[in-house]
Amino acid sequence: MGRRRSQQVTLTDVAQLAGVSVATASKALNAKGEVAPDTRQRVLQAAEQLAFQPNVLARGLISGRTRTIGLLTDELAGRFSIPILLGAENALGNEQMSVLLCDARGDAIRRRHYIRTLVARQVDGFIVVGDSNDVRPSLGREIPVPVVYVYGQSTDPDDLSLLADDEGGARLVIEHLIAQRRRRIGHITGPEHYRAARDRVTGARAVLAENGLTLVGGEPLYGEWSQRWGRHATRQLLTAHPDTDALFCGNDQIAVGALQVLQEMGRRVPDDVAVVGYDNWEVLAADCRPPLTTVDLNLEQLGATAVLHLFAALDGNPTTGVLRQPCRLVVRESTGLAA
Repeated sequence: MGRRRSQQVTLTDVAQLAGVSVATASKALNAKGEVAPDTRQRVLQAAEQLAFQPNVLARGLISGRTRTIGLLTDELAGRFSIPILLGAENALGNEQMSVLLCDARGDAIRRRHYIRTLVARQVDGFIVVGDSNDVRPSLGREIPVPVVYVYGQSTDPDDLSLLADDEGGARLVIEHLIAQRRRRIGHITGPEHYRAARDRVTGARAVLAENGLTLVGGEPLYGEWSQRWGRHATRQLLTAHPDTDALFCGNDQIAVGALQVLQEMGRRVPDDVAVVGYDNWEVLAADCRPPLTTVDLNLEQLGATAVLHLFAALDGNPTTGVLRQPCRLVVRESTGLAA
């Protein structure tokens, strides 16, 4: 007869099935180093066979941890937080840890409330997600546990900030376009006050200069992160510089707007004008016509990396400063086949 639900499996049951002491079973399940590998495997198999669920509260009292992480974001409804959250949640799930998610929506009062709430819940650490890859005030004085900042740089150099390498991503774009024999490259991007937009301009200009080239028109066209701006700026640029043979767009929405206008103007993509976006927002990039070459920020990997650094900090090995994660170029039909 199977064990009734009311008869909860205990650590003693696991130890008996594995043929070890309760102390050894506890060490094996908590990944203590003094347990032999074959013994640990035997205990884990016994725990899985019995569907053993450890008492997280009791484990927390013993270890001083609650095995929960607070994730604080300012833009849950936006484009960037969800992939970062998914990457972090997957990494935490692999370690049988949980995440408590709070969306401050850019409001300082809500943010302070959530920080107090999460600290009261005795979370082991915080992941703070930005909304623009930009600099943000440190929260270190308000949070008594390790903190990792993701997609936003803390003002405190003693904090750890994980950023997407926007300058490097832009370098990938221009190197790709030059390899496609494009020489008249224009750049349409978002607001100049966005650090990401400025970093992408810096990266693009550096590669162009290395190849004896400059941006079409001499300057990027700063505007909005929107298809409407992409349409307007593309008409403006192509009217002033009809020999433009490539457009590097600051995000995928701008790029889709550019594609619409190029079609209206009778310009073939990529034959006449190659187009590259940024962000790899697949609902736009993969489904537009032609499919869009774009830069992927590897946001899920950014979330997983944040968890690894948070674990290291919890183990007494914190990292400080700014770490920039490489982006990758996703080549699709809007720039043609590789040269």
